[in-house]
Amino acid sequence: MESMLKKQLKDIINKYKSDYEIQYDLMPFRVREILLVATVYDAYILEQEGKLSEQIFGEYFKLNLSTAPRITSVASGLDAIKKLKKHRYDMVIIMNRVGETSPYSLSKEIKQTHPNLPVLLLLNDNTDIIQLEKHKNELSDFDDYFVWNGDAQVFVAMIKYIEDRRNVKRDTKKGLVRVILLVEDSVRYYSRYLPTLYTEIIRQAQRLILEENLDEIKKLLRMRTRPKVLMAHNYNDAIDLIEEHKDYLLCVISDIKFPRNGKIDKSAGIELIKHVNETTKGVATLLQSSQWGYEEKARNLNSFFIHKDSENLSGEITEFIRKNLGFGDFVFRDPSGQEINRASTMEEFEKVIQVVPNDSLVYHAQKDHFSAWLMARGEIQVAKYVRPLKITDFDSVEAFRDFTGKLFKNIRYAKLRGKVINFDAAFLEEPSIILQIKKGSMGGKGRGIAFMNALLTNSDLNEKFTDINIQIPSTTIIGADEFDIFMKKNKLWDFVTNNPDFEQIKEKFLKSLLSAELENKLKILINIEKTPLAVRSSGLFEDSMTQHFSGIYDTFLIPNNHKKESHRLNHLKNAIKMIYASMFSPEARSYFSAIHYKVEEEKMSVIIQEVAGKKHGCCFYPHISGVAQSYNYYPVSYMKPEDGVVIMAVGLGTYVVGGENCFRFCPNYPKVEMLSHKELMSHTQKHLYAIDMKKEESDLTKGEWTTLTELEILQAEKDGSIDYSASVYDYENRRIKPGLTVAGPRLINFTHIIQYDYLPLAEVIGKILALGANAMGTPVEIEFAVSLNPGQNPKATFYLLQIKPMTTDPEQYTINIGEVNNNDLFLRSDLALGNGHIDDFENIIFIDPDKFNRSKTMEMSVELEQINKEFFKNDESYILIGPGRWGSSDKNLGIPVKWAQISNAKVIVEVGLEDFYFDPSLGSHFFHNVTSMHIGYLTIPYGTTESFIDWEWLKHKSIKRKGEYFCYVKLNKKTSVKMDGRKGVAIIYKT
Repeated sequence: MESMLKKQLKDIINKYKSDYEIQYDLMPFRVREILLVATVYDAYILEQEGKLSEQIFGEYFKLNLSTAPRITSVASGLDAIKKLKKHRYDMVIIMNRVGETSPYSLSKEIKQTHPNLPVLLLLNDNTDIIQLEKHKNELSDFDDYFVWNGDAQVFVAMIKYIEDRRNVKRDTKKGLVRVILLVEDSVRYYSRYLPTLYTEIIRQAQRLILEENLDEIKKLLRMRTRPKVLMAHNYNDAIDLIEEHKDYLLCVISDIKFPRNGKIDKSAGIELIKHVNETTKGVATLLQSSQWGYEEKARNLNSFFIHKDSENLSGEITEFIRKNLGFGDFVFRDPSGQEINRASTMEEFEKVIQVVPNDSLVYHAQKDHFSAWLMARGEIQVAKYVRPLKITDFDSVEAFRDFTGKLFKNIRYAKLRGKVINFDAAFLEEPSIILQIKKGSMGGKGRGIAFMNALLTNSDLNEKFTDINIQIPSTTIIGADEFDIFMKKNKLWDFVTNNPDFEQIKEKFLKSLLSAELENKLKILINIEKTPLAVRSSGLFEDSMTQHFSGIYDTFLIPNNHKKESHRLNHLKNAIKMIYASMFSPEARSYFSAIHYKVEEEKMSVIIQEVAGKKHGCCFYPHISGVAQSYNYYPVSYMKPEDGVVIMAVGLGTYVVGGENCFRFCPNYPKVEMLSHKELMSHTQKHLYAIDMKKEESDLTKGEWTTLTELEILQAEKDGSIDYSASVYDYENRRIKPGLTVAGPRLINFTHIIQYDYLPLAEVIGKILALGANAMGTPVEIEFAVSLNPGQNPKATFYLLQIKPMTTDPEQYTINIGEVNNNDLFLRSDLALGNGHIDDFENIIFIDPDKFNRSKTMEMSVELEQINKEFFKNDESYILIGPGRWGSSDKNLGIPVKWAQISNAKVIVEVGLEDFYFDPSLGSHFFHNVTSMHIGYLTIPYGTTESFIDWEWLKHKSIKRKGEYFCYVKLNKKTSVKMDGRKGVAIIYKT
C-alpha cells in the first residue's frame, strides 16, 4: 500500500515537468537533464516554487532562446543509480536528506562510474551546514555544495554555475567572454550571494540589449557573451583561476578570511587583491567581510568594500555592478495568405478563433497550423487534443469553431488546476487554482498550501468521499518581491535597524506605500471577493523542516464587508503592511536571535484566503476548526504515535492554535474516547472565537484580535451551529446524550460526526495526513476547517488551510529507565519531548504550587518576562517549572506567555495540580516553536506514579531571588538533564 502511494505521488509530481518548458541553447554545454535525488516534497517545491521556465532568465521568452532543464526526481540512491545506467544526465543534485542513503556514499558511487558528471550537494537549510564539518573528508566527490533555505533562486544559480565552469574556456577564447571570480568559503553566504550576482548580471545584459536596439542575431550573440561566474573556496584555487583567465578577468569579489595553504588566513583576501592588482589591469575588485574595519584597507587597494551583514546587501551589490561592470504570434490568414488577425497568448487565441471568418478557420485546420503553433509553444497536451480534429468530423464549420473554443478553455482550466499561476481576475472564483501577485518566493506557508493543493487536485479523494468536498479556500499569494520593493521604496531597512520601538515601526509601515501594481490587483480582488478574508504571513523560513516560526508573525481575519470598496481595500492593505511589520516585532527578533538567524535573511510573502465558515448574526465562523498531526507525541491506550491525533473545536482555529481546551481523537481509532466523562465535562469548550462583522474597519496596529470577538457556546447553540457538534451530559444516568434535544450541561465532543459518522471526517483527515507525510518524507501537521450545510446542501466542505512538517530528531538518546533510581531524581516525566543529554544546568525558575493563583497568570507572565531579559542579557539558560499549560491564550489554563518572554528557557516543565488538570499543549503555536528549537518539553500530570517532581528537594535549595510569583534557584553543582525522544521519557538529577 505504501509503495503504491509513493508511486502515485511521483506520478503527480511528474505532471509539473513537461508542458511549459521553453527552448534555449546559448552555450555548448547546457544543463538540460537534471537528476534530483530528494523526497517527493522537496522535488515539488524546487520545481513549483522555482518556476524554472520563468526564473532561469525569464527574459529569454521574448528572445526565443532557451529551454528550462527537465528534472527527473528519484527518492532513493538505488533509484538514482538505476536512472544513470539508462539515461544521460547533465547534472545530479543530491538533497542532504534522502532517506536511508548517505548523500556522501551516493556521490562517491556516482563518480566511480561517471567521473565527469557534475554532482552537487544541496543542504535543506542553514542548520544542516554543521554536517559539512562532520563529513569534510567525504566532500571530495561533490563538485560543490549549496544550502537551499527555501529560496528556489539558489537552484538557478547552481545550474548557471555548472554551465559556466564547463563553458568558460571555449567561450573566453572564441567569444571573448569576460570572467567574474567569487572567492568565498562560507556555503551559507555564497548560497545567498550567488543568486543575487547572477540576477544582476543578466539584468545588465538585458538592459544593454534594449538600449542598443540590436537585431535578433546580435541579441543572441550578446546574451551568449554575458560574463561567466567562477567560484573558489580557498586562496590557492583562486590564484589558479586568476592565472588561467587573467586575460578575460572582469572582476574579483573576495572574502577576507578564508583558507590559504590549508590553513585559515585572516588576510588571505587582502593578499589576493594585491596579486590581482600586480598581475592584471583594469580589473574591478570588491572585498567583503562580516567584520568592520576593512574599509580603509580596501580603499588603499583601489577596491570596494561591502559588509556581509549589511541590511541592504542586494542593493549594494547592484550598485557595485552597475557602476563598475560596465515563438511568435499565431497569424490568422485567409486562403490567399493575407493576414487578418493574430494571437500572442492562449487566451487571445481562444478569443480570436471565435471571430475569424470560416474560410480562415478551414484553411488553418486543414494544414494543422493550430496544433503546430501550440506544439512550438510547448503546449503539448493541447496540441495532442487539437491535431486529430478535422472539419469533416463536424456538421458545420460553426460546430467545429464552438467545439474548439470550448475545448481550449476546458484544457487550459484543467492544466491550471492545482497550480500557482500569475494573477488573473478570470480565475479568482475557480476552485483549486492559486493566484500569485508579484514574483518571488511564496514563503513556507505558501509552499505548503501550493504543494497540498497539487496533491489534492491530482488525487482521487473527492471521488472517494462523495458526500464531502475537499479543497483549499480561494487563495492568492503576494510573492516576496513585493516585500523587497516595499522595504526599499519606503526606505524602511534603516528605520527598523535603528528603531527597536515596535509601535513606531507599525505606524511607519502603515504610512508607507505598497507598489502601484499590487494596489491595482488588490482592487480587482476586493471587487470580486465579498467574504471575510484571512491575511496570513508566509515567511521564507516559516513552516520549514527545522524552524516553524509558528505564531511569530501576524495573521489578520478581516470582515471585508464595508459598503465602500475603497474602505475594504484600505483595510486589506493595512493588514498586509502589518504582516510585513510583524517581522520586526520583539517576539520575532527574539526568535531570530535564539536560532542564530538574521532578520535580513528573511523575506515575507502574504497569503490572502477566503475564510472558511458562515455568517451567524453579526459574527462569522466555521462549524469546525482543527489541527491534525500524523505523529502523536502523547498516545493513549493501545494507540501508537504513528496513529496520529486530531485536535478540534467549534469556531475559528485561533482557539485551537492558542492552546485552549479542545476535543481530541485519533484518526485511526476515532471511536476510542481519550478522556473520561468527568474529564471531558470539566475541559470541554466553553467559548469560541469569531470574526466580528460589526467591525467593518479597525485599527490593526492593536494586533490580530482587533477584528475578533469571543462568543459563549450557548450563543453558538442559538445560532444553530453546534447541532452536530454538541452533546448533553445526563447527570442522573451518568451518560452523554448526543445532540441538544434535552436539558443539561452542553459539551463539545462532535459525537454525531465522530461516533455516528455524520461525516467521514476521521477517514478524510487520515488519508490527507498519510498523503502529506509520504510526500514530505516526515510526519506532518495540517490545519483545517469544516463547513456544514444542514437543510441547504447536505454536502459539507473540508477546507485544508495549511500543512507543515513536524519536527523530528533523527538521532536518538536512550535512557534505560529500569536502571534509574528514582531517589536520585529531582524530576521524571513520562510525557516528555526532546532528545539528548545536557550536563550544564544550574538555574531553575519555578512557581511554588502552594502559592499558585490562576487569577494572576497575566501578572506572572510579566514578571517572568523581566527575569528572562536578565538571562538573555547574560546569555544564560534555565529550567522553567510551573503549573498548567505554558503559552496558552486562555489565562485560566496556565501562564499565557509569548515565546519571547521565556526565550532562554532550555527545558520547560508543565505541572498538573490537584484542582488544575490540563491537556499538554499539543497543537498550539507555542508548542511547535519550543519543540522545533529542540527545547526539552516535559509534562508532569497530577496523580501519576511514573511522573513526579520532588518539590521538597527544590524548596530546600538556596533561593537566590524571590519575586512576587517566581523563585530563582542557582544550584551549587550543575545538574544533568536526560531526554529519550523515542520513549518520551525525561529525567533530571538531584545535585
